[in-house]
Amino acid sequence: MSISATVETYLSRQGVEYESVPHPRTASSKETAQAAHVPEDHIAKAVILKDERGYAMLVIPANQWVRLHAVQRELNRELSLASEEEVEALFQDCSPGAVPPLGPAYGLETLLDEALGALAFVYVEAGDHERLLQLRGEDYRQLLSGCRRGSFSHSD
Repeated sequence: MSISATVETYLSRQGVEYESVPHPRTASSKETAQAAHVPEDHIAKAVILKDERGYAMLVIPANQWVRLHAVQRELNRELSLASEEEVEALFQDCSPGAVPPLGPAYGLETLLDEALGALAFVYVEAGDHERLLQLRGEDYRQLLSGCRRGSFSHSD
């Protein structure tokens, strides 16, 4: 598999250029950062949340953990993690577990962690486990310009 068709179309329509960063197949963000020789905190990780109203995407640095209560307070919703099956159904053009952190491309309400707000470059999953896309930080933030921002993550 390569870059997902949804992501490729979305980036093209938005006029955003990117560099493809191939790497050996990995199973975690930490492994991906090491294999691709990029800082783990520069990889944007998508976390899919749900409630009775639907799904939402939270985007945090790959080396961080979700502060679920902060997201719930921001949205005034009782969200929980979506199941693997639900995530696979939402991202059918992606390998399981390789969710691109581009919620607007998939029509999802998206929240962006402020820790990604000042990076010169952001790396995102392309939709498989063997490639990242390097985007200029300002381009990435522009892609998510209509999304809520806040402090939604913490480190160990």
